[in-house]
Amino acid sequence: MSTEDRTAAPSESGTVLVTGGTGFVGGHSVARLLREGYRTRVTVREPGQEAGVLAALRGAEVDPADRLEFAVAHLDADGGWAEAMDGVSHVLHHASPFPSAPPVTEDEVILPARDGALRVISAAREAGVRRVVMTSSYAAVGYTLKPDNHYSEADWTDPDTEGLPAYHKSKVLAERAAWDYARTHGDIELTVVNPTGIFGPQLGNRPSGSVGLVRGMLTGQMPVVPVMYFGVVDVRDVVDLHLRAMVHPKAAGERFIAVSGSSISFFGMAQILREHFPAAAGLLPSAELTVEQVREAAKTEPALRDAAALRGRIPVISNEKARSTLGWEPRDVSETIVATAESQLRQGLTLPEGDSVPS
Repeated sequence: MSTEDRTAAPSESGTVLVTGGTGFVGGHSVARLLREGYRTRVTVREPGQEAGVLAALRGAEVDPADRLEFAVAHLDADGGWAEAMDGVSHVLHHASPFPSAPPVTEDEVILPARDGALRVISAAREAGVRRVVMTSSYAAVGYTLKPDNHYSEADWTDPDTEGLPAYHKSKVLAERAAWDYARTHGDIELTVVNPTGIFGPQLGNRPSGSVGLVRGMLTGQMPVVPVMYFGVVDVRDVVDLHLRAMVHPKAAGERFIAVSGSSISFFGMAQILREHFPAAAGLLPSAELTVEQVREAAKTEPALRDAAALRGRIPVISNEKARSTLGWEPRDVSETIVATAESQLRQGLTLPEGDSVPS
């Protein structure tokens, strides 16, 4: 049985609300929900953004029929959320700001992430929604270094960690606020999923940052990479975990790390691509910066600050809780990286000798 066959059947009544449906995880979530027969409502920030969701569904070869609706609601404003929650039984809250460049002030990222999460869970509670599954991040778990480098759901990133990027801090503070709200009110169930680096097939024409990383490697834009090890998870498995968390009785009040297995480095990722796409061998990263080189480069290059903060350590990230509690079984890291690259070939990327998607 495939990973995508393991979720419980749709609930007898109600609609699943998906926030952030125009994003990478959100697009896959909407496709999966519709494929399994759920009535689905997607929030968009403004009218006209529905086209991005529909494009993702076409990429997934999913016909929404009459089971897809849209609602306009923004993380920065109260308006629209009551209407979006009307008749909803469960919420998958994926939406959160992800800056393409370091913000001028931290609050540009922190406030919409934290206040938006509170708007969603508050509106859900007032509408009588049974459970909210919130997408947090491994950024809220493992960016305060530990001597043994082992991380589980019991760990939290300290938001006061020196050099912690604003995005990472926003994920910590938003998740903390959501848990505080749920504990204070007690009459709504909250479950949180904390994914590591999310890769996998692209739907639609908007690549995520991680998908763009693989594309950058395949097009020769990254001849050298920093030494940095991180967890990887397939977007399809992230969605599978969300749906399991949405319906499983034991998921209420719990957080679950989504990671495929052992951590991998950028250079290790390049090695996987070199093995499966030999035509790109001359374009893939051929060298790895040392820890000291990364530390120096990070002084002037913000994109390297994550790598500098981790100091070349190899985190050991546990997925045992998701496996044992929810029966979650993620794909192998190599399969995910290959699927990411194959989706770029389908999107029109051409390699020097014309490698195509394997049949």
